[in-house]
Amino acid sequence: MVINEEILHSAGAETKHYKPSELLFCEGDSPNYYYQIIKGEVKLNNYNEEGKEFIHNILSDGESCGESILLIGKPYPMNAEALTECTVLKLHKSAFLKLLDKFPKLYLDISSFLSQRLYYKFIMMQNLSSQNPAVRLKGLMDYFKSFQEDGSPYSFLIPFTRQQMASLTGLCVETAIRTIKHMERDKMLRIKDRKILY
Repeated sequence: MVINEEILHSAGAETKHYKPSELLFCEGDSPNYYYQIIKGEVKLNNYNEEGKEFIHNILSDGESCGESILLIGKPYPMNAEALTECTVLKLHKSAFLKLLDKFPKLYLDISSFLSQRLYYKFIMMQNLSSQNPAVRLKGLMDYFKSFQEDGSPYSFLIPFTRQQMASLTGLCVETAIRTIKHMERDKMLRIKDRKILY
């Protein structure tokens, strides 16, 4: 969790509910709120001129979205779209900035969270520069597996669909599916009941 929910409520945050596919904010909107997910999943995405989706990240319980843009005041360069039923705390920008002034330690918490996001971006940029789809998919799986203690083979259940993995790595879904099957043959991962174990 980035900021304690009680602190956000005391600062005037309101609880909002979003249905799947509902947007928290759109690309080009001005940032006016701090959003923190209480329950559910939100994807940060864009669509190119052909309508192909690129997913920047998938966020879940306790994570915030769009806070870096809120701090610089530029228009959102992406959408935030609910993937599941979501409950989100929403705090107006002015109240959020007052909260940071009132609790300076929150700057460190936000900085730590933003640093983690920046690390993810560096890892993904490095992997996306490869033309090899297996390198892209392995980099994605390595990053998310790194947050669990058990590093043994096949101990991590990949929390994404194949379509989401394709969108996170800039691949078409057919290439992602074919590459995942090759990775299974090479014993890099295991597929059990259509779930990917890495």
